[in-house]
Amino acid sequence: MIPELIKENLFLEDGRALSIETGKFARKANGSAVVRMGNTSLLATVVIYKEYKEDLKFRPLTIDYREKYSAGGKIPGGYIKREGRPSEEEILIMRLVDRLLRPLFKDNYYQEIQIMISLLSYDINVLPDGLAGLVASTAVSISEIYFKGPVSTVRIIRINDVFIINPGIEELKKSELDLIVGGTNNYILLVEGEMREISEIEIMEAIVKAHKYIQLQIEAQISLITKNKKFLNKRLYNIKLYNYYYKYLNFNLKVFYIKEKINFLYYEDIYYIYKGGLFKQKRSKQIENILNEIKFNFLINNIEIIFDEIKKEIIKKILLKENIRLDGRSLDDLRTICSKVDCLPGVHGSAIFTRGETQALSTVTLGSSLDVNKIDNAIIRAKQKFYLHYNFPPFSTGEIKFLKGVSRREIGHGNLAQRALKNIIPFVTPYTIRVVSDVLESNGSSSMATVCASTLALMDAGITVKRPVSGISMGLIMNYLTGEAIILSDILGDEDYIGDMDFKITGTEYGITACQMDMKIDGITYEVLSNTIFKAKKGLLFIIKKMLTTLSCPRKSLKFPVPKIYTFYIPKKFIGTVIGSGGKIIQEIQVSTETNIKIKEKEKVGIIEILGKNETKLKSAILKIKNITFVPKVGKIYKAKVKNIKKFCVLVEISKYVEGLLHISEISWKILTKNFIRTGDIIYVKYLGKNNKLGKIKLSHKILFYRNYHI
Repeated sequence: MIPELIKENLFLEDGRALSIETGKFARKANGSAVVRMGNTSLLATVVIYKEYKEDLKFRPLTIDYREKYSAGGKIPGGYIKREGRPSEEEILIMRLVDRLLRPLFKDNYYQEIQIMISLLSYDINVLPDGLAGLVASTAVSISEIYFKGPVSTVRIIRINDVFIINPGIEELKKSELDLIVGGTNNYILLVEGEMREISEIEIMEAIVKAHKYIQLQIEAQISLITKNKKFLNKRLYNIKLYNYYYKYLNFNLKVFYIKEKINFLYYEDIYYIYKGGLFKQKRSKQIENILNEIKFNFLINNIEIIFDEIKKEIIKKILLKENIRLDGRSLDDLRTICSKVDCLPGVHGSAIFTRGETQALSTVTLGSSLDVNKIDNAIIRAKQKFYLHYNFPPFSTGEIKFLKGVSRREIGHGNLAQRALKNIIPFVTPYTIRVVSDVLESNGSSSMATVCASTLALMDAGITVKRPVSGISMGLIMNYLTGEAIILSDILGDEDYIGDMDFKITGTEYGITACQMDMKIDGITYEVLSNTIFKAKKGLLFIIKKMLTTLSCPRKSLKFPVPKIYTFYIPKKFIGTVIGSGGKIIQEIQVSTETNIKIKEKEKVGIIEILGKNETKLKSAILKIKNITFVPKVGKIYKAKVKNIKKFCVLVEISKYVEGLLHISEISWKILTKNFIRTGDIIYVKYLGKNNKLGKIKLSHKILFYRNYHI
């Protein structure tokens, strides 16, 4: 039986076509879809676990995104020739799709869902990450999941004031603004990207432009769904199923009675704890004591879920009605800021940035081109001379956890901080720059503290950044009765947990450099988004002023531990000579001078890069290589050592690796006596060029004297 293919096409302003289809691939999945644009194709599948899981504290949603090497016509590198664990780039797209879809599932819908997205083919003119949200939404929308979609994403860039939708990799390199925007038909749900100090108005212009294309993609999804009635039947069945579970979980009389009784007994105690402006540790301890008492008095399973709902309601009420934050601040106030540089004297650059109960320690290490971060996946092959790693150890929140390697959250936060800083790093620098941020204490905005600490650490290392970058995390509390939106500056961890938005924004005094918005509701309006960005800009400027009181500008010179780098060029033909047989010569130079040497071939020259901490030894390495690559110049006079005397010539050495024959006729104007010249003598010779026939070096000693007379 030939599968029925259902397809929808839409066209961009530049004439390119985008299609979504279903019915042909992965028919045993609960939902599957393929999106194509140019030769870039992605497949998304959705599978739902049949049993319903009750009383979970989180939605069991798993997003997996993989880029097949075959999609780009490549074979995986390494010993094992197959795809392995996901790359950082794949993990970032998984996080992106997760943040897009997660808010759109109904509350208390706890059937386990797995969404798998695969890049089937790749076109250099269309990057796949802008299409991942569209293909995932389509697959979910045609499954039996009750989903408040469809939804979609668009990647938008700007080059010379011209916007381009879903660009290629070469266009991306030239862009001054790069955003992925996600949304429903009426609201913005996701914003993530980087930009080169762009104004708030310009960002909003890009978001509005992207949203128009999102709406077109949503219309195409709706049209695809309505073309086949079986999708509608699935959704009708699922609504009934959902209503049953919703009634079971939320309107069970026993649960309702317990919640009311806890409110009656403990509401006031909880209210005054959250209104008391206490530090997180003290506040958490008092709340924990109340929870333990409730557990003792109410012997039922999962009482924490009910208690959690009560806490959220109380915190939101305090914020909405009294405009008081958990730590006593007003809505626009920032926490106390302090910072310090040069706190680790043995490293190349360091800084600690503390904001309230959040603290980040950043260090900078400067290396050679041997230390670049190499990226080689199905799409990208690149070398990063600047990269940032973010670590979030469990002690930062006072917890104990088994360390299983770098988490997806750490990869995501590190990437955001890296994008925030990359465009203020000087373009021409001989160094590879690695920044490591360790979060020592966390109560909200640890990634933004990383941006601030890393900026100061770069300045402490003597890196001439264009301008200091700061970061701030903005929150949102929606009043669903009045529609009022309360925007919070510099949010706490608990405010992030109970709030409706976490919008991280970084920038300089000239403009925004990066942003990332997470939502827990099904989107916000342009007005709320714009107000948030403008309010964030005020916070960024305030933080920058505080940072500059610690270090007003980058240090004028590098610190003592920083290795020196010397770069020079040699003729291409000498590359093999410098390396030596099996790398023997270059290894000997590195060991004897305690340096790292890299040789790169470019066009007709070899580029030598030498890195070393000891300047004397560094100069020794330079001299050794220059001796190896020494090329005499016509007309120049050189000191030469007599190596061997033969009947008609003398073998002389003008450098360790350059020897020449001095013919007997070029030694003297006079008749030579027996001991006129001896082995080991140091004489001066003039380089006359090469013999045209033999290509040998022509030298002369007698030319340095007038005929019959000594100069």
